[in-house]
Amino acid sequence: MSEHKLPDAALSSGQPPLPALTVTLIILALAVGSFGIGTGEFAIMGLLPDVAGTFGVSNATAGHVISAYAFGVVVGAPFIAVIGARFRRRDLLLVLMGVFAAGNLASAAAPSFHSFMLFRFLSGLPHGAYFGVAALVAASMVPVNKRTQAVGKVMLGLTVSTLIGTPLAAFFGQILNWQFMFVAVGVTGLLTIGLIATFLPRDKAPKGVNALTELGALKRKQVWLTLGIAATGFCGMFAVFTYISPIVTDVARLNVGMVPVYMAIFGAGMIVGNLFGAKLADLSLMRTIGWSLVLYFGVLVALSLVAHDPVLLGLCCFLIGCSFVVGPALQTRLMDVAGDAQTLAAALNHSAFNIANALGALFGGMAINAGYGYESMGFVGAATAVIGFGVFLVSLALEKAERAASPACPAE
Repeated sequence: MSEHKLPDAALSSGQPPLPALTVTLIILALAVGSFGIGTGEFAIMGLLPDVAGTFGVSNATAGHVISAYAFGVVVGAPFIAVIGARFRRRDLLLVLMGVFAAGNLASAAAPSFHSFMLFRFLSGLPHGAYFGVAALVAASMVPVNKRTQAVGKVMLGLTVSTLIGTPLAAFFGQILNWQFMFVAVGVTGLLTIGLIATFLPRDKAPKGVNALTELGALKRKQVWLTLGIAATGFCGMFAVFTYISPIVTDVARLNVGMVPVYMAIFGAGMIVGNLFGAKLADLSLMRTIGWSLVLYFGVLVALSLVAHDPVLLGLCCFLIGCSFVVGPALQTRLMDVAGDAQTLAAALNHSAFNIANALGALFGGMAINAGYGYESMGFVGAATAVIGFGVFLVSLALEKAERAASPACPAE
């Protein structure tokens, strides 16, 4: 375990005080944690029938465990960020990953469906706070003009999980049992603890930061608007991902064995969007967010029109995955507008995306029940993308108005 101290500049300055190799190893350790979180969050979607069979419930009822996890993310992110604001970031990361690992290992041993739901809720609690704190640590170790790329590298673990972790976990979960998947995720959490403890130097507790300081983020209009972009604009990505199986089998008329292939295509798009989008965001943050929403809208409309064609469906899935370009961009935007309330704002980004997850599944289900079919997921997502773009325009206009009113002061 590393005992050397992390210089104050590493948590407050844009200049890297640590050797490049050390920075790389720290970001790698944080990315392993995001890989475990992503695998645990998404792999369960392909194992719901197995969970239902084990506990003797319907598939619809089994789906409640996904909502339980998402609810844990939404509740845990702000609560833990406020409570943990005064703690050393290294210690906080270790505790968060410890809770995550314990929750997943407990999920594998759950004796009943209700206890399983409880453990999924507990597993979701550290999700948002972990990503938020990890993003702050990564961004603090690189020059200002490379912050989003550093955040993107941490979140790369999440995107890689959709390409590799989720399909593999679901595959072995079906061959062995669904409990195996949660054991594997729990072990990944334990591995992350070891890596963070080894590579991330001890830091000092933030000075002048407390619960009231963090809650101050909620007074900032730009914080709410940025969260609104994520919560409303990207429901469509989750609507498509939630119903990707019936879209592939019922609309494109492909064998169920092709579902993991399209999930992998989606994951490949997320990786590309994450890597290239982070570089674009460091060049122009707001333009990257705005143009991503525009292109994302067009791809979603196209998906509803061409979902019956396997090749074009695959292309649309890849491009929708690329829309994850906004993940690191919005995370960095929150750092810019949060002032002293960095931890809470960074954590809330993942609460917002989980709200989008819940709303995407809800709106998608409503469209299906209304008889519009699984191919309508693109239109559902395009409608919410328009709302998200509207929120983005409000944010942009407010920022310009504030700069015009106080040219000597940075916009909120």
